[in-house]
Amino acid sequence: MVGRALSAHCETRGDIVFAYDHRSLDISNADAVNRAVSVCKPETIINCAAWTDVDACESDSERAFAANARGPENLAIASRNANASFVTISTDYVFDGNKDGFYTQEDEPNPQSVYARSKLEGERRAQAANSASIIVRTGFIFGPGGKNFLSTVIERARRKEQIKAIVDAYGTPTYSLDLAHRLRDLAELSHAGIFHVANAGDGVSYEQFARQAILSAGLGEPDVVGIRTASLNRPAQRPRNSRLRCLYSEALGLESLRDWRQSLNDFANKP
Repeated sequence: MVGRALSAHCETRGDIVFAYDHRSLDISNADAVNRAVSVCKPETIINCAAWTDVDACESDSERAFAANARGPENLAIASRNANASFVTISTDYVFDGNKDGFYTQEDEPNPQSVYARSKLEGERRAQAANSASIIVRTGFIFGPGGKNFLSTVIERARRKEQIKAIVDAYGTPTYSLDLAHRLRDLAELSHAGIFHVANAGDGVSYEQFARQAILSAGLGEPDVVGIRTASLNRPAQRPRNSRLRCLYSEALGLESLRDWRQSLNDFANKP
């Protein structure tokens, strides 16, 4: 989802884009990564790849760490050797969720799942391999082509399905198209460090997001039933609160992303 949005955005800016899916490039294979970089000789490498099946990661940590830790490390090394800027996407799940407010870069990560631990390890390996690495933590991503709950809630509502949504887990929604713009901005800025990227506005629960999405799409009164996280009995633990705020973006001349409700309205009414 993010990779497609990023490729399209970069092409509209006149960039020459080499886009790979997991079938054409296994980022956990260092030799494959080095071959790809030697062929296209990029000025920038932006890693949108990850294994994001949070529950499946619990039973296959080897695959999780291959994709989410070794992959970013291989790309960081290749970017360093090619003198290319490097951006890799991490997750709001690196935090345990016990904080009531927004998480900033000053908060200490405390991952609670295999997925989260593998993503944090990816951050650390990338920075160790290439001190110029740019880490982007984000979460609650929605957008065209997405298969997650946030991306499909409008489609399900159009089918007149009753929607069950979690009422006690909160995050900051991030529109994939807005995220794509910021990823390119950060690559161009080439300022090393960790950035938190999410749309502006207060955080919301999945249930609140679902209701707003249905209203934005003009589908009438939302048929949304609130459920609690514990009732799902999922293998992986998720943070109760993973709202993000960045301490550095505005200081570097990067304006806040627009309010998530504006982005949601665009998404809901996209042809």
